Amino acid sequence: MQVPIEDIKVKKRIRKEMGDIASLADSMKRFGQISPIVINKNNILIAGERRLRAAQTLGWRTINAVIADLPGKLAKLEWEVEENLQRRDFAPGELVEARKQIQRMRNPGFFRRIFSAIIRFFKMLFRIED
Repeated sequence: MQVPIEDIKVKKRIRKEMGDIASLADSMKRFGQISPIVINKNNILIAGERRLRAAQTLGWRTINAVIADLPGKLAKLEWEVEENLQRRDFAPGELVEARKQIQRMRNPGFFRRIFSAIIRFFKMLFRIED
């Protein structure tokens, strides 16, 4: 659900260093908000402060959020910690492979372009949809 950003309250949090908000804002501008923030029924932020700050940087008026009805401060703290612990960055080799694949898709070689053109031609000829 979309929630007005100005209605969201940020209380004391564990994370103090927000890191590179500009890069996250750029990602959100390009791809949209991939994961919602988490708030309670009183609009107090439970998880997603970096996403919230990036949205503010972009001048968004609303942000996608889910409401979690958590019983007490302990549960809220556990959610904040768990969200940040369970994420995992790509391993260096995985990131290198992903970048190679993106590069190949953005800049296909000569034979790949010819092959793709032939496939598109036959799909059009036989009215085959993807």
